[in-house]
Amino acid sequence: MPLRWRIAALVAVAICAVVAAVGLLVHHASRDRELTQARESARTTLDRAAVTYARSGTVQGTGASLDASGLPAGLRDLAARGRQGTEYATDPAGPAMWAARPAGGQVLSVRIDMTTTLRDISALDTSIAWAGALTTAAVLPLGVISAGRMSRRLRSAAGTARRIAGGDLDARIDAAPRPSDEIAEISTAVDTMAAALQQRLRGEQRFTADVAHELRTPLMGLVTAAELLPEGQAAGYVRDRVRVLAALVEDLLEISRLDAGAEEADLSPSHLGPLAEDITARTGLPVQLVVENGEEREDGEEREVWTDPRRLERILTNLIVNAHRHGLAPVTVTVAADGRTVTVRDHGPGYPEGVLRDGPQRFRTGSRERGTGHGLGLTIASGQAQVIGAALEFANAPDGGARAILRLPDAEPPIHG
Repeated sequence: MPLRWRIAALVAVAICAVVAAVGLLVHHASRDRELTQARESARTTLDRAAVTYARSGTVQGTGASLDASGLPAGLRDLAARGRQGTEYATDPAGPAMWAARPAGGQVLSVRIDMTTTLRDISALDTSIAWAGALTTAAVLPLGVISAGRMSRRLRSAAGTARRIAGGDLDARIDAAPRPSDEIAEISTAVDTMAAALQQRLRGEQRFTADVAHELRTPLMGLVTAAELLPEGQAAGYVRDRVRVLAALVEDLLEISRLDAGAEEADLSPSHLGPLAEDITARTGLPVQLVVENGEEREDGEEREVWTDPRRLERILTNLIVNAHRHGLAPVTVTVAADGRTVTVRDHGPGYPEGVLRDGPQRFRTGSRERGTGHGLGLTIASGQAQVIGAALEFANAPDGGARAILRLPDAEPPIHG
């Protein structure tokens, strides 16, 4: 049940509980007061009738009677023992308050009819019930409206938190003045957290970019010096490590540009099958390419995708290299029949749980089974996929192995207004 309806139900239950409690208290207080007054009236009338009976031997006109047929048995027994008392009872004539005492071998009694009194108390109970219903009808909409506002504010806070978790660190809950309550405290805390995360992340991005730029110049000199070394096993090892370091610096620079949003796609219509064939061939790695037969357009041409071939090559190359580095052969690249989906699969241990849950993280390979590395290849692939408007998903095949699924947008040229 949504929060607004929970609060509304709580308001309704609270009102009904208050009305019921007040109704019971008023009912019992009114009834006790009326019974007390009827008891005192019956006693007073009985005393006056007893005086009249003692003087004249008759009770006519006193409101009392002798040996009344409807007298409760308890009062009759009490009078037979020479005592007097009162009792509330309901007889065929209706509810009444009785008072009785002995009088010369007979029982002198007074009956105060309470039908009208109890009817008035019942009418009061009905009025209280109607008042409770009207109060509920008046207050409940206000509770629903108030709960709805609270629910909307909480949903807004939750939506902003999800946007922040998705990488939109510019998202804020509300810049307008808010009421001072607990929800406002939560909103302020989320906005403060987002600002702190944004500042820290930008600081880390600037640091990464600065380090990469500072390393690039001396690294170029190191590459040149390594090429001048005399041939030999040691020189070959130095050149290899220098090339690895240079590739790492270039990857860091590319990630810095992706983080800064400085990358822009150069989109053009392309046929995915031939494009994937050229890309896999240029990797120089053993890859099985499978191009499924798809539907042709009405003009007989193959379906096209609207993409940036250079960035698509970067994405697929990184996925293929990652599959060879961390998985097992054979590595398969499959172009789906829809003409816009490419799957890169290996037959190794699969992606670690962290990659499946949170996506690729730089400098984190996730598990020992996937081998060693810097975790930059998948990060760059994800970033470049966002640049070209594609969706990149990571999954594990049911029969083992890692699968990276790239879904390209339809071949529709962008509209420039």
